[in-house]
Amino acid sequence: MKLTLEGIKNREAWEKAGITLPGYDVEKVSEKARKEPEWVHFGIGNIFRIFIGGIADGLLEEGVLDRGITCVETFDYDVVDKIYDPYDNLGLSVILHGDGVREYKVLGSLAEAVKAQSSDPEQWNRLKEIFRSTSLQMVSFTITEKGYALQKADGTWLPYVKADIENGPERANGAMAVLVAMLFERYQAGKYPLALVSMDNCSRNGEKLRESVLTMAEEWQKKGFVDADFLAYVSDEQTVAFPWTMIDKITPRPSEQIAADLEKLGVENMQPVITGKKTYIAPFVNAEKPQYLVIEDSFPNGRPALEKGFGVYLADRNTVNLSERMKVTVCLNPVHSATGPLGVVLGYDLFAHMLNTNEDMMKMARMVAYDEGLPVVEDPGILSPQAFVDELFNDRFPNEYLGDTNLRLAVDVSQMVGIRFGETIKAHVAKYGNASRLTAIPLGIAGWLRYMLAVDDEGRDYELAPDPMNEELQEQLGDIVVGKPETLKDQLKPVLSNERLFFTDLYKAGVGEKVEEMFREMIAGKGAVKATLHKYIQK
Repeated sequence: MKLTLEGIKNREAWEKAGITLPGYDVEKVSEKARKEPEWVHFGIGNIFRIFIGGIADGLLEEGVLDRGITCVETFDYDVVDKIYDPYDNLGLSVILHGDGVREYKVLGSLAEAVKAQSSDPEQWNRLKEIFRSTSLQMVSFTITEKGYALQKADGTWLPYVKADIENGPERANGAMAVLVAMLFERYQAGKYPLALVSMDNCSRNGEKLRESVLTMAEEWQKKGFVDADFLAYVSDEQTVAFPWTMIDKITPRPSEQIAADLEKLGVENMQPVITGKKTYIAPFVNAEKPQYLVIEDSFPNGRPALEKGFGVYLADRNTVNLSERMKVTVCLNPVHSATGPLGVVLGYDLFAHMLNTNEDMMKMARMVAYDEGLPVVEDPGILSPQAFVDELFNDRFPNEYLGDTNLRLAVDVSQMVGIRFGETIKAHVAKYGNASRLTAIPLGIAGWLRYMLAVDDEGRDYELAPDPMNEELQEQLGDIVVGKPETLKDQLKPVLSNERLFFTDLYKAGVGEKVEEMFREMIAGKGAVKATLHKYIQK
């Protein structure tokens, strides 16, 4: 069986294999999207395909959506060439339940895949055509938090952003420049309204996206590429809106075991690929069943019936913000970022297996959420923080069938420590005067920095997960030697006092010295990380 439009015509074979096929006409809903695009998405990797694509698939099945999503890739064009084109834009969703049961479903909601590549005239002109369409209502994004970044930690432009500013709309390269170039196209076509919906896993994501769009537009105005009226167009939230969202669905990288199992069922060519840009992707996506998407209901040109999607809530901005803060700054993501890098150092591959078998790691994870996070979190009303954390520890975190790795959880941590740790640290300062009562979060920060040394607790080297600050941080920590704690002098101070990283100076917050001391203990020698963890967690 081939995952192609022709291949799924053999419905009997797919159904016999236990794989559900679309109940709607895939070619018809794709054609409708190509002619009258309504929903565009930037960043078309795993989380998009199974979550956002899955929501659209459900709406198509219910008959409340009549066209698919236009998929746009701004970073890794191999994804289009290797995962979209060969499979006629079909995806295969694999939902992994905690009891080992799997749900297989072919997704036909991904209508078209376009490379946002200004050097490819055909693709670039197609993207312009899409953005000129009056039918276009929303553009959503899962480009990761670094996709919105324009500046380095020291406040200077990132090199590709500097080039985008100099080169202007017609030679745009980065995601933000591409987006602003397309907004300029839409402005010129008739100043049509649009909602730009960041679905990335970061606090106040709509605000981040808006800030980056306005910055790029302002820089282009200074250079004479765009006029003041265009700046007014993108600045008016009644015309170009930036709704905030909270998104949650644990989506590990594709499992080779699942690929093999699918091929045993008769589905051809399911093996994952690693692209030239290190994207790990497959024709299928595996993820957990639970999912939450809370969206601010601000859509100047109308919107699909999103509220009818599984796990989707429409709300006001404050409710979205409280839901997102609950998840990103307290309940889920801080646990991942505090324990994932430490897990790599301790030699654990799988996150769930680590928590299920290492009492200290489980206790630390619970401390991050229950003891240090929940006391300072505000209840968003539509979701209960206590119930959310209980579900995480009772059902979601222990699910070993997810196969989520600690190395995945260590990706881009430098871009997240402010959101995931800094906010709770600041909340403790506001409530108690300082954050000195915290233990698990400082331990997580010390563990992340110990992870950056790329030597595990037994003295074996490993490769770091991708992170834009790997080089800078390794240089900063370069003369620290595991087994020689005396080599730690003041190397951590520029990191721990960096308010761009942590949104606060950890020394002023009363935890900088504690992180340093924990880190010093972690570099004492073999087994020091395990011993340090046990010492502080069992206090």
